[in-house]
Amino acid sequence: MIIRELDEVTTVDWGNGLSRRFLLESDGMGYTITDTTVRAGTMARLQYRRHLEACYCIEGEGSVIDLAGNTHPIRPGVMYALDKHDAHCLVAGPDADLRLVCVFTPALHGGEQHSIDPDGFSQY
Repeated sequence: MIIRELDEVTTVDWGNGLSRRFLLESDGMGYTITDTTVRAGTMARLQYRRHLEACYCIEGEGSVIDLAGNTHPIRPGVMYALDKHDAHCLVAGPDADLRLVCVFTPALHGGEQHSIDPDGFSQY
């Protein structure tokens, strides 16, 4: 059994916020669970070429924008899944941080972080 508290986990500044990584590849579960904060008023162009990701919003508001330009509002109680390694823009609302519980498969090593670039998609 694995029991972890927030102050015991690997925390990474991923570029536009913090990713608190509760499970990593070394735990042998095959997936990662994170508690991720996206800083208010930020936008990140992201793509996971080696991972699939699902995110469930628990605080704040924002949106995820697909490559076709479709904007999908994100608020508490909304889940989105990047089931095809989808390139996307993640936008946090202007007034408060966006907080997401995310699952990555396969699991993250732990130190991965984005290189936020307004002209391209950050990948890992």
